[in-house]
Amino acid sequence: MLKRYFIIFTAFLGLSHYASAAASTTYSYTECEGSAMPYPVPDMALRAIPDSLTPVYVNHIGRHGARFLSSGDYTVSLLRYLHRADSLGTITPAGRRLMNLCHLVTERTDGRWGALDSLGMAEQRGIASRLYSLAPALFHNTDINAISSYVPRCIASMDEFTHQLSRLDNRIEITTASGRQNSPLLRPWTGDESYKSYIDSDKWHKVYSEYVDTTVPTNVAIKIMGAGYPFSKNEKKDIAMAVYKVVAGCRAMSIDPEAEQFMTLPEYNSLWSIMNMHHYLTHSASSLSSAPMDMSAALLNELITTMDSAVNGTNRYSAMLRFGHAETLMPLFALMRLPGCYYITDNFDTVALHWLDFQVVPMAANLQMILLRAKSGKHYVRFDLNERPVPLLPGEPTLYIIPWDSVREYLTQCLPSGFLDRRGS
Repeated sequence: MLKRYFIIFTAFLGLSHYASAAASTTYSYTECEGSAMPYPVPDMALRAIPDSLTPVYVNHIGRHGARFLSSGDYTVSLLRYLHRADSLGTITPAGRRLMNLCHLVTERTDGRWGALDSLGMAEQRGIASRLYSLAPALFHNTDINAISSYVPRCIASMDEFTHQLSRLDNRIEITTASGRQNSPLLRPWTGDESYKSYIDSDKWHKVYSEYVDTTVPTNVAIKIMGAGYPFSKNEKKDIAMAVYKVVAGCRAMSIDPEAEQFMTLPEYNSLWSIMNMHHYLTHSASSLSSAPMDMSAALLNELITTMDSAVNGTNRYSAMLRFGHAETLMPLFALMRLPGCYYITDNFDTVALHWLDFQVVPMAANLQMILLRAKSGKHYVRFDLNERPVPLLPGEPTLYIIPWDSVREYLTQCLPSGFLDRRGS
């Protein structure tokens, strides 16, 4: 039955969305921040666990929290353009305000490009606190295991999360580890040859370039540089995208960019959709290739096996925590076919309607697989995506608490063909 659901669901997604023109969207200024959007705090009332079930284990896989811009490249690039416009006398009032914003970003960052900031720290502490409130027994007189990518913002996220748990109950033993030994799980793109081949190919580059050419609102560049600025080829596109990257990343570092000074909401939607398309083509499933999602097979298999060991009593930990990147989660969520995280179409103009990076991987995005035991001894699992329960099985949109045997069968079917054989299973 699960196999039939799986095939029907995949076929439906692949055949049901063929629009004749590019889709326009009306997402909010906040949503248009995309994957740079700070974490949306959930409604805890939606997460209540039935009294008939007892939490006995949790698998947590999360993205680092809000951070400073990953590099100064975009602010440096924009300031170079803006200073030239200033020297030529074409810069507009909006351009001067953008110049001030770039200086503020540089000053606030103070060389800490890509580092976890105070908001990101608070996000991780909040997620830890809510998990503790949901299942306090998992964090009392128990052992916890946590691993992270070697990237400092991921290590800092793990530290904030685990320190908060220890503040809430110091009767837990927490083992943490970070480093490149975790890359096969948390940074699989660094070693997956099929993925590297896809990224180096023209397949996605052609689709993406055509989408940029037909979507980018070049008027954003004119509004800051001035109509008299002597734009060279592609400069309008490059400037508009740089404006987006800087403005969209500001709230993650607790700066209000007042985005409407630089872009109308339709323009912001267009620029967001370009970055959303890039994320989709390079780190999710698409009709071009399954390589981006398939590279997370080892991580999905690890989630299955650790959950299985918790069910049969051989897992010594009551919680296993993993801290990675947006690029860790997008492939995994696609491979699992989580709602809103898997979309297959040949009409790429519809992607912005169905696959939204601000819902899939906002800052501190996470998935919690909560193992629950009934009084009968039977085990169930609930999947909380960004701390909101979601259904897992195709054709069962209202089923949130699922028998582990059904979950295991479904997730095993999600693994790429031949994966278990190659691992000697």
